[in-house]
Amino acid sequence: MAGLDQIDRKILRELASEGRISNIELADRVGLSPSACLRRVQELERSGVIKGYRAVVDPAKLGLTFLAYVTVGLSSHTKKSQGDFEAAMALAPEVRECHNITGTIEYLLRVETQDLAAYKHFHTEVLGVLPQVHSITTYVLMDSPKDERA
Repeated sequence: MAGLDQIDRKILRELASEGRISNIELADRVGLSPSACLRRVQELERSGVIKGYRAVVDPAKLGLTFLAYVTVGLSSHTKKSQGDFEAAMALAPEVRECHNITGTIEYLLRVETQDLAAYKHFHTEVLGVLPQVHSITTYVLMDSPKDERA
């Protein structure tokens, strides 16, 4: 969808912060009639600007109290090596996010586990056995004073 206007951007900001807002409330916040607002939201969805809606789950309420960002360097920089690694990460329930990035390493993962022992198992038995993995660096999450992923 080419050329989002200011109203579209307001709609997106409101939905990004409160995805379950009613159409009437959204219309009021962005200064449109409910029918015009609904048409715009539907067009944003149809065009793929809005990719979907989801529930934001508190990992701690699920017993997932160990959160870490993990950088992974691959030993081979081939398309097959990347594809094999990405397929393995897609199957790992501990991996909540997997990003292919630039720099000295290839991947940044967000990993959530019950505790340090569960993370050690993931580190050793999942990441550690992949033949394409060359290096693993773990950054343990202590706090998130700002997190706008939700």
